[in-house]
Amino acid sequence: MIEQNLSILSLIINASVLVQCVMGILFLSSLISWIMIVQRWLYLSTASRNFKVFEETFWSGIDLSTLYSELSEKFRDGKTSGIENIFRAGFSEFSRLVRVEGSDADTIMESTDRAMRIALSKEEENLSTHLPFLASVASVSPYIGLFGTVWGIMNSFRGLAMVQQATLATVAPGISEALIATAMGLFAAIPAVIAYNRYAAVAERINSNYETFADEFSSILYRQVHAR
Repeated sequence: MIEQNLSILSLIINASVLVQCVMGILFLSSLISWIMIVQRWLYLSTASRNFKVFEETFWSGIDLSTLYSELSEKFRDGKTSGIENIFRAGFSEFSRLVRVEGSDADTIMESTDRAMRIALSKEEENLSTHLPFLASVASVSPYIGLFGTVWGIMNSFRGLAMVQQATLATVAPGISEALIATAMGLFAAIPAVIAYNRYAAVAERINSNYETFADEFSSILYRQVHAR
């Protein structure tokens, strides 16, 4: 096993400069994508869990002003995110306009809905952060690895022109180092495409939950403003 690892390491070290650059790019891309995969998993898991906790609290019958005050304290400490920010944006705008004399119900609700749409847009952007990079790694890495492979094999065949007798031992090292580039390209691409597909679906589901809550919250505020 050790000997095999040393053989692969030797092939990488003895590869041409261009192939080494390709391997370096793929290794760096894989490393960054794994960091983003872990970060996205933590963020989306937290967002999903926070949504469930907030939804339970919201529908428990708590006074909205009390809930807003609690979230405002958390916001000052920089601890709010996701659905909490959407609620804060909508209720803050609603409360401000209700206190203004002469504000009609339609104007209040229009401004409240606009505030929540802006907050929704920001949260949607936060949910999809790093996903375009994972998509790029998933789609481009195999081609980068293939480029390194083609270049390595081309160099191997060019080397054959300089020897009198071509044997398998002559071309095997060059072809082997070239194929490592393809393997590294697949190693970078496969986790990235799996993570992208999974996280894109989760982000879409969470964002759909945010939009549903915003519509329900807007209906509650609509009834309140027309009951004045």
